[in-house]
Amino acid sequence: MPKAGYLAVIVVIIGAVLVALVHRPSTAERAADLRGFVSDMQSDIGSCAADVGASLTALHAIEAGASTEVGTAIAIATSGAADCVPADDEELVDLVQYEVTESLASFGLDRVVAGLVAWAAPDAESVQLDIAGVLRARTGQARHSAQTVLGRALRVLDAQRASVDAVITSASNALSAHAVPPLLPG
Repeated sequence: MPKAGYLAVIVVIIGAVLVALVHRPSTAERAADLRGFVSDMQSDIGSCAADVGASLTALHAIEAGASTEVGTAIAIATSGAADCVPADDEELVDLVQYEVTESLASFGLDRVVAGLVAWAAPDAESVQLDIAGVLRARTGQARHSAQTVLGRALRVLDAQRASVDAVITSASNALSAHAVPPLLPG
């Protein structure tokens, strides 16, 4: 092959690389990427979120007198706390390792990933352990103290959720993606 042939092949390869680097996804493509991202986030945080919801439901049932199964409620909370630790939950491992696509990099969605990891561990883990503490309290003073600790932990959980929701909502509004943040109880 003559030198001109090699040169032509090199020029074509360089041109293809430059076109690939310059391609910017459309708004519709980025909106679809965002909806996929939110779906991934919901899937990865879903089991921990469900455990928090179950723990809170069990606590409220005991407090309302609708249930007397304190031992079961404690087991739900302690088991749920363990499930919100990345080492014990495969979906949370996926969340820890998640990489935001390049098309969405400008929205700071890496903060959402980090925020959801923190929402799970230590925040959701702490809330559920604190629920178990409230349920284990035997005296009025011990119960009041445990409820105070739980209230603080719930405020931290809520603040983390609000932070995650704000980033997703901002990106969704910018792209008109109609993406709904993950459902996180608290």
